[in-house]
Amino acid sequence: MRDDVRRAESPVGLIVRPAGPAETTVLYLPGDGGPHGTPEPVLDLAGRLATRMAATVVCGRYGTSFSTALDDVRAAYEHCRASGPTVVAGERFGAGLAAALMLRLRDLGAEQPRCAVLVSGLLDLTLEAPSLRLNAGADPAFDAARLRRRVERYAAGADRADPLLSPLYGNLHGLPPIRLLAAGTDPLLDDSLAFAARAARSGVTVDLRVVQDRSLLPAETVAGIAGFAAEWTRANGSPVPSR
Repeated sequence: MRDDVRRAESPVGLIVRPAGPAETTVLYLPGDGGPHGTPEPVLDLAGRLATRMAATVVCGRYGTSFSTALDDVRAAYEHCRASGPTVVAGERFGAGLAAALMLRLRDLGAEQPRCAVLVSGLLDLTLEAPSLRLNAGADPAFDAARLRRRVERYAAGADRADPLLSPLYGNLHGLPPIRLLAAGTDPLLDDSLAFAARAARSGVTVDLRVVQDRSLLPAETVAGIAGFAAEWTRANGSPVPSR
């Protein structure tokens, strides 16, 4: 953990603050947001984001089942929004929850985040994307069987094509600007490609970035979130309305 940031526990997750004032809050939803301690890679990413963006970063925790995870993320978002302009970002499961959060906020007529960044997003829990099979061998850390078991526990018998489980199948109209980061060797590549196309057809501002290899994604994530947030977040700007 960086020594130029401050961290504190909260009911919604670990909070990482820059040494100076912060005008923006980032709700970051990691790929594994369970109730256990925040993994060291997430702490490192949060510290770099806080320093680079001069932003407060909330590492949101969420339940392991669909019945609780989205409520947890909504509570974390409201916690962030109370502090001012908020950006939502997430990786894999966290990216899917970030997209589902935006769908729920839109349907409730609630204030959206200024923008969102989805990194290697798991956006289709039917797990039928060809890249899951074609790219599985390119990522030594990827375990397809483990992913399927986790998805089964997470869905808990719900329809996996439900947009709040698989945002790829949702009506994406009215969402805020979204950047998607993925890699050509990513088993989840097709989720990002299909979501970007669907969002663009729905009139959403979309920025899709695909790096050559998944090993390059960690280095791209901080710059990708910070750059997109700088473009769409204005300290004195108007909130993004629900359409």
